[in-house]
Amino acid sequence: MILPTPAIEAAVNELSKLPGIGKKTALRMAIYLLKQPADRTEKLATSLQTMYANTKPCATCFNVSESDLCTVCSQPNRLHQIVCVVEHFQDIIAIENTRQYRGVYHVLGGIISPVDGIGPDQLNIQALLQRLQNQNIEEVILALNSSIEGETTMFYLHKKLENFKVKTSIISRGIAFGSELEFTDELTLGRSILNRVMFESQLNHR
Repeated sequence: MILPTPAIEAAVNELSKLPGIGKKTALRMAIYLLKQPADRTEKLATSLQTMYANTKPCATCFNVSESDLCTVCSQPNRLHQIVCVVEHFQDIIAIENTRQYRGVYHVLGGIISPVDGIGPDQLNIQALLQRLQNQNIEEVILALNSSIEGETTMFYLHKKLENFKVKTSIISRGIAFGSELEFTDELTLGRSILNRVMFESQLNHR
């Protein structure tokens, strides 16, 4: 792609690194921003810099936060004895938008995937086990994406959780295999949380 200036080329190259953004879309975005008033573009740049500088993992659940505890963990009226385990913080956003869940969360930061070189040690699994040792947790909900890697991760976690006196459940399968929680409609996701089932019962049906 031949571009008129090195500055535009650099902007297009950076924008095209965003998920789902190709070179042509990046060029349209760069041209749009170039035509905007300077203060509008500066606000966008400042907001991105502020987000990057002020956002960090929650010390308890690894959700994104601007303080030591995220907005969920810091709420005293949440059901702190119920922990919903998710792959990424985007899944928390999806579940919270259903307004059907009142417990807290734990973000793994990924799922076990030997092909990608991701094992249990690269995930926040040990921190989850520490929470079970130190907190009065009664139930762990495994709300991972329906995929081979997600199923493998849930089975691994189930074996680890057997060492604790805690119920282990998974969200019901109104969500199609291979679907991601982040993109599931709120009604289906909300029902899947409410109609969760014990993990052992799922093993018996396989």
